[in-house]
Amino acid sequence: MNLLMVRARLKEENVAEARAATEKVIKALEQARPADVRYAAGVLNDGVTFVALLEMEPGGEHPLRSFPAYAELVEQLKDWYAEPPAVGHMTVIGSYQLF
Repeated sequence: MNLLMVRARLKEENVAEARAATEKVIKALEQARPADVRYAAGVLNDGVTFVALLEMEPGGEHPLRSFPAYAELVEQLKDWYAEPPAVGHMTVIGSYQLF
């Protein structure tokens, strides 16, 4: 399994908006229930660093691009970043009931 991992530090004044926008994406996914999407997002203990994980193959088609709530979040994030996000792919070696 391959995951796209995005880690982004946001401006403190935009954290509440980012949380709300992320929750909106999750709710849209829960309503649509796409079988091919596995996505998780959270915030680190510092309260301003968000991490998102999306199952997808490197170079594959991004499965969330068709969701308006996700497109809106991505557009808003451009103004909310405190610094450029770190984006990378992770190959899961093993998982116990997480993935």
